[in-house]
Amino acid sequence: MFKKLLSFLVAVAVTASAFFLLFDYVPELIEDKIYRTEYEQEVTKWCREYSVDPALVYSVIKVESNFDPGANSSLGAIGLMQMIEDSFDWVAWRTDTADIYRFEDLYSPEVSIMFGTYMIGFLYDRYGSVELAAAAYHAGMNRVDSWIDEGIVDPYNVDIESIQGDNTRHYVSKIIKAYKKYSEILSSDERKE
Repeated sequence: MFKKLLSFLVAVAVTASAFFLLFDYVPELIEDKIYRTEYEQEVTKWCREYSVDPALVYSVIKVESNFDPGANSSLGAIGLMQMIEDSFDWVAWRTDTADIYRFEDLYSPEVSIMFGTYMIGFLYDRYGSVELAAAAYHAGMNRVDSWIDEGIVDPYNVDIESIQGDNTRHYVSKIIKAYKKYSEILSSDERKE
C-alpha cells in the first residue's frame, strides 16, 4: 500500500513539475519564434542613423513581411518592410541615394531596412505617435493628414477606433501589439547585458 501511495505521489510531483515547466518556459520559447529579432545588425545600424526606436522597426518588419526578405504584396510592395515604388522613390530622393539604389534592391534586407527605417522615422517625427506613423506607413500621409484636418483623428490623443478604413485600423492594431511586445523584449535584452 505504501509503495503504491509513494508511486502515486511521485507521479503527481513529476506531472506537476512538467506542467510548471510547460507553462513557465514554453510560452517564452514560442514568443522567441513569433517575435523574432533577425537582422539585428542592420536594424541597429539604421535605427541609430535615423534615431528610430528598434522596437518600431521590428514591429513593421514583423507585420509587413514576417521577416521574409523576398515578400511581395498584391499592391506591389516588396522586401522586409514592404515598400511600394512611389515610397521608395521618395525616400531615395530624400536620402540622396536615387543614383545608388533601384526599387528591386529592396529585396536586400540592408536596403529594405535602411529605406523602411528612414520612412517610419520620418512619419513618427511628423505625427508624434506610433499609431499615426503606422497608419501613414500603411495608408499614406495624405490620408492621415486629411483625418487630422477633418477632426476625425485627434493627433494628441489617438484612438485607434477613429482611424478610417478597416484594413488600416487592423494594421495599426497589429503594429501596436507587436510594438508593445518588442519594447518588452528589447528592454529585457538590455537588462541582461
